[in-house]
Amino acid sequence: MKPLFWDSVDPATGQPYTWDSPNLTWSGILEPGDPGYTPPPPSSTVQPTLKPKRNRMAKSDYIAQNDDLFAAQLQTFKTGIGAYATTLGVTPAQVTAQAADADYFGYVVACQGIMQGGSQQWTAWKNLARAGGSPPAAGAPVDPVFPTAVAAVALGVEVRFRALVKAIKAHPNYNDAIGQTLGIEGPQQTGPDLSVIQPIIDAILSGNAVQIGWGWGGHSAFLDMLELQVDRGSGWAVLAFDTTPNYTDTTPLPAAPAKWKYRAIYRVGDHQVGVWSNTVEIMVGG
Repeated sequence: MKPLFWDSVDPATGQPYTWDSPNLTWSGILEPGDPGYTPPPPSSTVQPTLKPKRNRMAKSDYIAQNDDLFAAQLQTFKTGIGAYATTLGVTPAQVTAQAADADYFGYVVACQGIMQGGSQQWTAWKNLARAGGSPPAAGAPVDPVFPTAVAAVALGVEVRFRALVKAIKAHPNYNDAIGQTLGIEGPQQTGPDLSVIQPIIDAILSGNAVQIGWGWGGHSAFLDMLELQVDRGSGWAVLAFDTTPNYTDTTPLPAAPAKWKYRAIYRVGDHQVGVWSNTVEIMVGG
């Protein structure tokens, strides 16, 4: 028998225990092997509590990670926002501030590129000056020529841009077509093959509980939950339907040494998808 907690899930329903749950007693929750225990139905008939349905066509982050591409993205937004500012509730001050950010970041990136190129040339010339060799036809490097200086802005260009875009996307007049024009819609992600996707789990003993490690494998946008099953010597039984990576099995450890086994499979809606994880075993009790 194990204790009842607020978040304890009845494997027969996939939802928290209720007063009429057959294995719920005043002393706790009956487990396989306890007198009066009622086995749950097969896992395929369990109706788990589902997370809200999500758009399966998930998108990658719309912000370009490459500095040159991000600078270009800022310029694309700067060029296009004027036509949509009123529609999207963007104030003239916001338009002006974003334009200043775009220009300054583009200037900084350009200067960095010039300095990197100059550094490589001077390093090569330094090596020639020290060790000798054939110099380039242009001779020694010349002083770099920088673009026209741009007024500096406060640090945190990307932070401000994300905040502005977040407000724009929350506006009722916003749509994907506008986002594409402004360069603030990320590319569509390709979902995993749900016929072969497989969870990876592990289990360690931490104090008086078994910690089961698991994750989404980078596919959380396409999956709803993980079904965990346990075999404590009486066959496989549903342990939990988990929607947050990693799970703590709070079942009291036995007095005598025993081997517990765990396995898992992903779920989308009320269906299992992919294949079972490898079975992990752990010695407990004693």
